[in-house]
Amino acid sequence: MGDLFRSIINIISILAIPLVLLLFLLWGFFKKVKVYEVFVEGAKDGFNTAVRIIPYLVAMLVAIAIFRASGALELLTTLLAPVTSLIGMPPEALPMAFMRPLSGSGSLGLMTELMKVHGPDSVIGVLASTMYGSSETTFYVLAVYFGAVNIKNTRHAVPVGIIADVVGMLAAVWIVRVLFF
Repeated sequence: MGDLFRSIINIISILAIPLVLLLFLLWGFFKKVKVYEVFVEGAKDGFNTAVRIIPYLVAMLVAIAIFRASGALELLTTLLAPVTSLIGMPPEALPMAFMRPLSGSGSLGLMTELMKVHGPDSVIGVLASTMYGSSETTFYVLAVYFGAVNIKNTRHAVPVGIIADVVGMLAAVWIVRVLFF
């Protein structure tokens, strides 16, 4: 069962991005959209957005640095270690689960540290990289992008983002346990 599942996941991962790109191109062709021109126009808008988000980005990165430097991340990890053991998550991977919704670069740094200490093929290394790919930088997106377009009332975005992050982390634990160990 595990080998069949692993083979199916492998085939899907190889074909997913090329098929999505082909789907967009075909959709544009049938809708008579000049795909390249629309892409270039979107890239121009993206540059303007990048310039507008710089203040929000700086504020978010400073807040994350304070969170890590204060020891709050380590304290939270220590307090929740018994809970993570119940679901099969090594406590060493918990900082990755906390950092990923906050910062892509912060979580990348944590993932790199975990791989240096435990190895990339260890349970912790594979789990950290799966968590990295299974979730989004929710609070970063809310702070930076919502701030850039002046959205003040995030309404359902925060709870839905948190739920999606928790599900992504739990799914990462499950899939690593099923496929790799």
